[in-house]
Amino acid sequence: MKPKKNPKADLRKKTVFFLQLGLIVVLLFTYFMINFKTYDKEQATKEKWEPVDLTTEKAVPITKVKEQLPPPKPKDPVEIEPIENDSPEPEDSIKTTETSLDDIVEVDDIIETPDYEPVVAVPVEFIEDVPIFPGCESLDDNEERKACMSEKISKFIMKRFDTGLGEDLGLSGINRVIIMFEIDKNGEVNNVQARGPHKDLEKEGIRVINLLPKMEPGKQRGKPVPVRYTIPINFKVQN
Repeated sequence: MKPKKNPKADLRKKTVFFLQLGLIVVLLFTYFMINFKTYDKEQATKEKWEPVDLTTEKAVPITKVKEQLPPPKPKDPVEIEPIENDSPEPEDSIKTTETSLDDIVEVDDIIETPDYEPVVAVPVEFIEDVPIFPGCESLDDNEERKACMSEKISKFIMKRFDTGLGEDLGLSGINRVIIMFEIDKNGEVNNVQARGPHKDLEKEGIRVINLLPKMEPGKQRGKPVPVRYTIPINFKVQN
């Protein structure tokens, strides 16, 4: 059986060709429309375009520099003419500044003031000669005297400090009271301070330290100086 249509007349075979041809036509039309420009005929006839002469140069304004004038000459000084004083009132007399020989103080009358040096307490760790507690006089070494002094003060406190006060205050365990005091240039105890868990314990520590005996004062460069000392008081409260 023969086909009714001619196979060469089948347009479906050239679909791709027609598609590409249509795209090219559309792109050309789009490009033409984008670059297409229109002008207003009335505005074009009214406005006049004048050529610009690029060869002409603009005139540069001339700036004038101010001349520095020399400073003016000083005026001649005004001449002052003396005026005779016709007033009958006498003028005030000017006292002389000369010193009379009677007012000069002789060398024997001058009293020299002693050199004043501020008294600063030296910590016992840095003192050259530590204070000597009674009973430590036979020791010559400074470190031995320091150890003897600490031992004597500790035994003195243990005998006189009321450790039962901690139990009365309701404290428990190990308690510590830090005592700070100075041994002045005369070897006496002063400026006693305390820090502890209770004010009553601090007062007790201050009371005991004030009972310390008089000592031989500490020395720095051969001169007696106040020495600052700190000692802890540790005691255990038995519940």
